[in-house]
Amino acid sequence: MSLKSKLHAACQDYVQQRIDASQQAMQAAQESANNETKSSAGDKYETGRAMAQEERNRNAVQLNEALKLQAELARIDPEKLCDTVRPGALVQTNLGLFYLSISAGKLAVDSKEYFAVSAAAPIAVALSGKRAGEEALFNGKKIQVEQVQ
Repeated sequence: MSLKSKLHAACQDYVQQRIDASQQAMQAAQESANNETKSSAGDKYETGRAMAQEERNRNAVQLNEALKLQAELARIDPEKLCDTVRPGALVQTNLGLFYLSISAGKLAVDSKEYFAVSAAAPIAVALSGKRAGEEALFNGKKIQVEQVQ
């Protein structure tokens, strides 16, 4: 398995964990709403159900965001080699190693740290279209693109 495939799989794991967590939280909120018993204080019952529904809605939004990340990731072919910085590229710079895919943060693969960033991330925008040997300016600092694959 290539390094980019391993990074891609790590991103998929990250997204799947977010999806699973959101679904479990939605289910828990639904069960909480269903288990809310009607008492003589009807307002307490309604408030409890409303709070559980709000929690479910928040988790539904998180689930939707995770599903968008999953779809974004599915559009990337990790086996495709890149000679310029673009989505799917693994970029080695003087600031670190970046996998342009989704915003999954720091990933450890083969005892090295990589940063999974989306194409919309400021660093990715600064590096976009660059080739090995070229420089970009990011937050007032020069970034040297050492390798793109």
